[in-house]
Amino acid sequence: MMKKLIYTLALALLIASCQNKKSGHDGHEHHQPEAASATQPENSKKSIPQEAHGNVGNAHVSVYYHSPAVRERVIWGGLVPYGEVWVTGAHSATNIEFSKAIQVEETTIPKGKYAFFTIPGQERWTLILNKNWEQHLADDYDQAEDVIRIEVTPETGMPLAERLTYTIEDKGEGSGAIRMSWEKLSVSLPFKTD
Repeated sequence: MMKKLIYTLALALLIASCQNKKSGHDGHEHHQPEAASATQPENSKKSIPQEAHGNVGNAHVSVYYHSPAVRERVIWGGLVPYGEVWVTGAHSATNIEFSKAIQVEETTIPKGKYAFFTIPGQERWTLILNKNWEQHLADDYDQAEDVIRIEVTPETGMPLAERLTYTIEDKGEGSGAIRMSWEKLSVSLPFKTD
């Protein structure tokens, strides 16, 4: 009799436990969002969504991008061809957002969000800010939408950066740069704030 009672109680508890798991506390299940970039392993084959933020003068700068890995591939002139418009990341266009108007060379760039493209070259790179920030790769890239294009010399021979990374550099007195580093190369977009 005692065994039957214990068995019945155990079975009732098991059924109640299963029903609670199915229904949740309020009638629906809660799922954790997909793992954020911080939890993705460094050796992941995926291009990880990343953000970079920083302040230069009175402006806040944000960069939203997907970070691919080198994974022993030839990057420059291989995976990323020379002389072609590149999204400067992976998947969607890399976005740069300025909270205030900034100055690149002699051009004023109004506050807002822009796509950041580059045209890599062996000696010189073209850096581009484009109005159409919501693009997949460079599929919809249109030069007529460029806000500015500047030419820079890349820094080479840097320590290996396995993943593509952006940083915001505050150089003081309202002067700064957005730096992209990947593999053993780095380029930066210099700018000024008021």
